[in-house]
Amino acid sequence: MADIILHQYATSPFSEKVRLLLGAKGLAWSAVEIPAILPKPDLLSLTGGYRRTPVMQIGADIYCDTALICEVIDQLSPQPPLYPPAQDASARTCAAWFDSALFTASVTYVFQPAGAANMLGHLSPAQIQAFVADRKAMRGDTNALRMPLPEAIALLRETFGRLERQFAAGVRWAAGPELSVADFSLYHNLWFIRRATGLARMLDAYPLLQDWYARMRAFGHGKSRVIDGADAIAAALASDPLPLDGEGRTGAAEETGGGLEPGDAVTVTPTDYARDPVAGVLLGLSEHRVTLRRQDPRAGALNVHFPRQLYQVQRAG
Repeated sequence: MADIILHQYATSPFSEKVRLLLGAKGLAWSAVEIPAILPKPDLLSLTGGYRRTPVMQIGADIYCDTALICEVIDQLSPQPPLYPPAQDASARTCAAWFDSALFTASVTYVFQPAGAANMLGHLSPAQIQAFVADRKAMRGDTNALRMPLPEAIALLRETFGRLERQFAAGVRWAAGPELSVADFSLYHNLWFIRRATGLARMLDAYPLLQDWYARMRAFGHGKSRVIDGADAIAAALASDPLPLDGEGRTGAAEETGGGLEPGDAVTVTPTDYARDPVAGVLLGLSEHRVTLRRQDPRAGALNVHFPRQLYQVQRAG
């Protein structure tokens, strides 16, 4: 198997989610430090337009969205399992909610004036202006990652309070008695809030949640090394895309893909934010995953993979 390459940046919460998972799995990996805002020429050569962080690369296969990245890592290294059979549905449902609603509340809370100084204080005024413009462009005309501050605080306190009571009842992990993907999705929210040091005092009211956080943090990040974006592109060019496994087309075509067939020219677009379409030839489509084949002048033939949920697949043009 080719090396795991994570295209990420240090302050990205979703990158931290995957870094911690790689540590929990005891995996070695390479990191490409990408810019926090556009332009991202090396990354877009690999993804074809998908700009969210992080992206995982294994040879000429490119995995977008941490929902899918976590599944692929779990397949590569099954222990400890991310989807224990007895809590598979609860783990996936909790993880999706932590990554969406709870993360929106966390972003709103952290970027209030008292926290923005901590998060952006190292940037120049021009860099701050560029960051704000980039994130505004990512949201477009949607309300993704936006929430009134009082509602964000209420959501955070309710969630943390419920988790505190659950831990007090003897449940050790976020979605049940076993560690699962939900714990990694919850973790990056607390990690993000803790970076806004003044605002992190909110968490002092939840000592058992803090204990859980310490247990998660102890996983570390595994063994990593930093490589250049050009090295990652060279690794893709030197590799052949993997053949599709059981995550190819399954189920009724009309239900999962609106009649699309392998070989069709399609685009795949996130439905929530950063709605930049990626164009390619459809290789696989199921209720779980979408895979496109695309050709890049620098990286060669690539398979680009997306989760099926929260991504629109439609005919190109």
